[in-house]
Amino acid sequence: MQIWPAIDLRGGKCVRLKQGDYARETIYGDDPAAMARRWVGEGARHLHLVDLDGARDGQLINRDAIEAIVRAVDIPTELGGGVRDEATIRELLRLGLSRVVVGTKAIQDPEWLKQMCAAFPEQIVLGIDAKDGRVATDGWLEVSDVAATQLAQQFADQPLAAIVYTDIATDGMLTGPNLSAMREMATAVNVPVIASGGVSCAEDVRQLTDTGVAGCIVGRALYEGKLTIADAICAAEETTNSK
Repeated sequence: MQIWPAIDLRGGKCVRLKQGDYARETIYGDDPAAMARRWVGEGARHLHLVDLDGARDGQLINRDAIEAIVRAVDIPTELGGGVRDEATIRELLRLGLSRVVVGTKAIQDPEWLKQMCAAFPEQIVLGIDAKDGRVATDGWLEVSDVAATQLAQQFADQPLAAIVYTDIATDGMLTGPNLSAMREMATAVNVPVIASGGVSCAEDVRQLTDTGVAGCIVGRALYEGKLTIADAICAAEETTNSK
């Protein structure tokens, strides 16, 4: 199972939000590229970036920080937040990102996302953020009536790179991931599922591995020293090898 350290960007700084609430922000650094180098130095093999300003405003905001990160490291890196048109996808891939996460626009215009999957096969990640199993959009400010698994199944036959599935209730809370929701999503589709939200320790990583997800995103636990990248990778590999 892959471990994806998270770098969430707001105002050019590295931050974390609790449950997606912009009013509950903790700043962890003002040099995103240095943070990226730190995670790589500690063993990271992938990076997950989020443009929080972009997610809220619907357009790419933290471009300079994103470009600096891509220049600083040489590992697969993905980004979500504010990706609502083809021009933005092209720009991000041109900057050197490995793949681009699309969330809000997928529920607003499913046919557009299918066109993007065809135009950029294996480079588009479907980002599904859910509260009580229902899809949230616009930087988690709006909750729809669409079930998360239902949305995922709409695109299960597309050449997606992966699905990033975030449980809003657990995100940034260090209370453990929503294992049942992640297992349900991993079972619902054949697309690789990357779990996001709640990882606080190596045991959480082990339990997520057992749900069948292909990877997990780790944020606050790393920033606060409750989990190291090396321990997370070790837990994932131990659990996989024991099966």
